[in-house]
Amino acid sequence: MTAPAKATRASQRSTPRFGQTARRSLLLAVALGLCAARAAYADDASPNAASEAGTSAATDSKWKIGVGPGLVITPKYPGSRQLNFFPFPSLDISYDDRIFSQGPDVLGVNVLRGPAYHVGAAFSFDFQTRKESDDPRLHGLGDVHGGPKLKLFADYTWWAFTGSVALYQDIAGHHQGTTVSTDFVASAPVGGWLFSVGPGFTWANGTYTRTFFGVSGQQSAASGLPTYGTSAGVRDIHMNAMVTYDFSKHWNGSVSATFGRLEHDAANSPITEKRFELNTLASVNYKF
Repeated sequence: MTAPAKATRASQRSTPRFGQTARRSLLLAVALGLCAARAAYADDASPNAASEAGTSAATDSKWKIGVGPGLVITPKYPGSRQLNFFPFPSLDISYDDRIFSQGPDVLGVNVLRGPAYHVGAAFSFDFQTRKESDDPRLHGLGDVHGGPKLKLFADYTWWAFTGSVALYQDIAGHHQGTTVSTDFVASAPVGGWLFSVGPGFTWANGTYTRTFFGVSGQQSAASGLPTYGTSAGVRDIHMNAMVTYDFSKHWNGSVSATFGRLEHDAANSPITEKRFELNTLASVNYKF
């Protein structure tokens, strides 16, 4: 299931639990993003920058910087009945609509861009994990660790409609394979509000489905669950919804939610307790 994202970006996945290595990776990514923001703000505010660019430099800056707290609500593991709540640093940083750090995308670049489209790549942090300690039913299945993923994406906007596709590839060697999320949203501004809603689906390859929903013979013997084979296919269909409000020139808040239904091998797995998933991200950002 994909976690909520910006209206012009493909949806992002996130689940809450991660090990020491993943935690260190996230903290490093956040530190890099904050350092970039600080350096950018200092450059634009320096006397030399002001003298070269004139008095309009502050308002016409190519840097867009937003920082604040966030809260993620997500299933304890794919197919779990239980939800986890955990804080998450909300970053919304970009330079000239080219380089950005936004949500789970800790560092990305729009290789191709225009007023209506983006095509690029990013290092994205995926929190999706599963630990035997999450539930007694998981004993004997082994742990699945989270970590960084390579994201390739494209989006196109026509009037109020945005279509997007994002491919995520595990680069940490945690057997999370490849997933592809496709989404379509319609957005409508109303005063200081922005409402976005639309459907989507997620495809997963065989490595991903075996890791999160398959039960091998060895795992069956250790856990008592029946053996279960999986293959590549549609993991879920979902509906995205997002509301953003500008409180003032510098402050805005947003709530994103993705409601999904597991399909095929993911839905029928003996590991799955609940087919319906909810992923939510709430954040408040200060814009420099």
